[in-house]
Amino acid sequence: MANTDIMQQALEIARAQAGVRAMTAAEVAAYVSELMQTLESVMNPEEAKPTPAVDPRNSIGESYVTCLECGKKYKVIGDRHLKNHGLTTEEYKEKWGLKKDVSLAAKSLVRMRRKKMLEMRLWERKLAK
Repeated sequence: MANTDIMQQALEIARAQAGVRAMTAAEVAAYVSELMQTLESVMNPEEAKPTPAVDPRNSIGESYVTCLECGKKYKVIGDRHLKNHGLTTEEYKEKWGLKKDVSLAAKSLVRMRRKKMLEMRLWERKLAK
């Protein structure tokens, strides 16, 4: 299907959606873009390539982690959330080119946990017994 046909269909769907609920111009533009990608992947499945919600290098932030599948923000992306996308942690990291040892948790949370573990000094307690 031609790109102009896909654009027409996306615009018609967006127009119908905008008639049902109030949408800003930015929301309409983002919706049309998303619809075009979806329609293109449905019409041409062999050409479909996964596109991340955000740049994988920027997905792990200071106070949240953005799921590359759906774009939602979390403190930690765990197995329960990834099951919704039909992925394991390893599959998710491999799919999006993340290193195997990368934590899927916000940087501030990782820092806080590390500090807490250092304060607890559990390795000394084990040796004292």
